[in-house]
Amino acid sequence: MTHAVTYEHIKTCKQTGARLGIVHTPHGSFETPAFMPVGTQATVKTMSPEELKAMNAGIILSNTYHLWLRPGNDVIKEAGGLHKFMNWDRPILTDSGGFQVFSLSEFRNIKEEGVHFRNHMNGDKLFLSPEKAMQIQNDLGSDIMMAFDECPPYPATHEYMKSSVERTSRWAERCLEAHARPQDQGLFGIIQGGEYEDLRRQSAEDLVALDFPGYAIGGLSVGEPKDVMNRALEFTTPFMPFDKPRYLMGVGSPDSLIDGAIRGIDMFDCVLPTRIARNGTLMTSEGRLNLKNAKFKRDFTPIDEKCTCYTCTNYTRAYVHHLLRADETFGIRLTSYHNLHFLLNLMEQVRQAIREDRLGDFREEFFEAYGFNKPNAKNF
Repeated sequence: MTHAVTYEHIKTCKQTGARLGIVHTPHGSFETPAFMPVGTQATVKTMSPEELKAMNAGIILSNTYHLWLRPGNDVIKEAGGLHKFMNWDRPILTDSGGFQVFSLSEFRNIKEEGVHFRNHMNGDKLFLSPEKAMQIQNDLGSDIMMAFDECPPYPATHEYMKSSVERTSRWAERCLEAHARPQDQGLFGIIQGGEYEDLRRQSAEDLVALDFPGYAIGGLSVGEPKDVMNRALEFTTPFMPFDKPRYLMGVGSPDSLIDGAIRGIDMFDCVLPTRIARNGTLMTSEGRLNLKNAKFKRDFTPIDEKCTCYTCTNYTRAYVHHLLRADETFGIRLTSYHNLHFLLNLMEQVRQAIREDRLGDFREEFFEAYGFNKPNAKNF
């Protein structure tokens, strides 16, 4: 079967084994490794589509759960799909809603047919199943859809995780059967299994047998230490097809993006850059800083001397500090712009380092400058 989404491998970094590639979708292609800004409610918070294009965002993510509850997938379908609704003509990936059901809803009951839970906004009873998750995403019309999976907590026992992985595999098969638009939407399977090597292998083998056009690694970045995540990547990626995209869900700190790429990951997403921007925290080439701190009141230098983004080219730390202290929306726009640009630019540097077979060297230089090598280094 010809898939709506395909992966073209360009080269492998001789120093690290990281992959440089291109993912082709019905709404265009993007280079990998790629960071995907998150537009939960069909908008990347405070950013216009034009601004996202200016900072070279090749693909963005939207949340099925939130759009199903508001405004409703029927409204978006009537608008002609998510691309038209939000005026974004590049690729869009939608998650399945599974993670939100498991993280936002306090009352949930997992059954074989799906999950019964309560709306986190008003307490209404709701039900989400593999079939329903496919129907919503078919209505949204995203380029890449995600299978509906069970998101187990961390930590979980091996016994619990094993039954969870087996259910996720059965649900994945149901997702494939229910997917109504395989010719214009690519459906990715999600590999689960927590920190257990045998279960990651079982999950990967189950899903690879179903021939999805791409595969995600779920259940990481849920509170486990970085070394546990890196180890899980090391024993999971070898079971993933070389000729299909590999997506690490919910990961967006600079060190994890680099370490993920080194372990063979192609796609990442995270709310981190915009979420921390709203608190005044910025990522710079020399580490993170909080612009709300009083010491920036008379600092008339750019946020990051090495950054070419709109914020750093036009405004000072003192000005942005003032806007944040005054609760001005423009301040959050400027910090969000900078952080998104920083991560998108970091991925361009990662891709260039792969082209030059020096991603290991780049990692050392970046970690040293950012401050990750210091004892008790601050992280996100």
